[in-house]
Order: sequence, then structure tokens, then C-alpha cells
Amino acid sequence: MLAVLKAHAGTRDKGPPPVDKWNPIHCGDIGMEIMADGTWKHEGTRITREPLVRLFASILRKDEDGQTYLVTPVEKIVVKVHDAPFTAIRADRVGEGKDQQIIFTTNVGDVITAGPTNPIRVERNGEEPRPYVLVRGRLEARILRAPFYELVEWSEARDGVLAVLSGNASWSLGSA
Repeated sequence: MLAVLKAHAGTRDKGPPPVDKWNPIHCGDIGMEIMADGTWKHEGTRITREPLVRLFASILRKDEDGQTYLVTPVEKIVVKVHDAPFTAIRADRVGEGKDQQIIFTTNVGDVITAGPTNPIRVERNGEEPRPYVLVRGRLEARILRAPFYELVEWSEARDGVLAVLSGNASWSLGSA
């Protein structure tokens, strides 16, 4: 199932570049930003070429200072992120019960299986849940409404809390 989802998302198995191992000099701010809906912009203009957005996404890194950067072996450029750098546009379930795995596909083609190394978390914005899944490093994807509703459908109520399982881990989605 994972191979099918990766093929559908257009991802390759070689993975992203090793940006965590690169330590280039900081080159400043060139007006790059990622909007809350996952739209990438440069100096206020939307970047519409999907291959370019996927390339930029592959060299994205969030450092310990909380700032997100585009990183190459020789340059590090700040990127303003309005929410999360990615959005989880799809959720698929493989198996059931304690053997269940939830696989997310992001807007830039990443395919992630939720588990101990890729946890799910839910914040609250008033009454509205804001769910996220860790993609890589410190980079998260905000789980969009339709995939979140699927998580709720796959969850179980335990002691007044909805919990979803994936990869031998459990996460609270909110009150039942």
C-alpha cells in the first residue's frame, strides 16, 4: 500500500536531501513564505510550478531557533511559515485495531506513516481542532479537515476521549 501511495504522490524512494547535515551561512530573507493553506509565495507572488514547490519543500529545514529555512550546502535562506510548511491532504488506513497504520500524503508528495517517529498532535483554536503530523525533522503537516474527519471515524472513545492508533502508538483527537 505504501508503494502505491508513493507512486500516486509522485515521490521517489531516495528521500529528501540531507539538509540536517548541511551548515551553510545564513544568506538572509528573499521574501519566501508558505501560507496556512500550503500555498508558496515569493515576494507576494504565488509559485504555481509544482515541480519547483516540491524541490523547495525537499530542502526545507526548521532549526532549533524555530525558524524555517531553505537550505543548500552553501546557502540558508529564511522562509516565513504562517502555520505548518505542509498540509496533509489525504489519510489512508491499513489494517485495523492495534495493527492499524495511518498513512498521510502531503500537498508536496511526502508519504508518512503515523507512529512514534511521526506523531500526531491536536491543538485547539477555540473550539476548532488544529491537527498536525510530524513529517521530518521539525517539519509538520497540518491535517486538513477531510483527512481529520477520517481519523475521527477510525478512532475509539476511551474515558471520554477519542483516540486513534497507528504504528503501535495512540493519540488523542479530543473529547468524545
